[in-house]
Amino acid sequence: MQLEIRPDPAEVGRARKWARSRLAGSGIGADEPIAETLVLLVSELVTNAVVHTGCPAVVRLSLPEPETAGGATVRLEVADACSRAPVPRCAGGEATGGRGLALVDGLADRWGWSVEGAGKRIWCELDRSDPSEDAGADQDGARCPEPAFETYGSYGAYGGFEGFAYEAV
Repeated sequence: MQLEIRPDPAEVGRARKWARSRLAGSGIGADEPIAETLVLLVSELVTNAVVHTGCPAVVRLSLPEPETAGGATVRLEVADACSRAPVPRCAGGEATGGRGLALVDGLADRWGWSVEGAGKRIWCELDRSDPSEDAGADQDGARCPEPAFETYGSYGAYGGFEGFAYEAV
């Protein structure tokens, strides 16, 4: 499945709506956390494409078949004709932007980018656990709280974090 987008900020909302409509037939419920995470990732990657490249782009989604959706991987790709590499930024507290790739890094199970023709392809993947094998539930089926973490460090010259550490909060 793919959607062509113009280099126009209005395309971000259209891409989110498109992603939600694709989820409807995939066996992934709109109220599942993976669905909300995927829509947020679509929003971030499409925003980066339309704001930072000035080029049209193509959004691709690889979703599991409904009968195999339980433990499948969802893949999102955004390809554009701009050869500039994605550069994560370290946004200050007052900045209104610059956090997109940090969000992708924190939300996706895997992400990366590669050269594609004269442009590039940025991708990310989300692993969907089988709801019947909810590892976060205790013996009575109640959800156990997830630990909270803060990240520290700065982006390195190659797009990775330097001095990256987690601290439980």
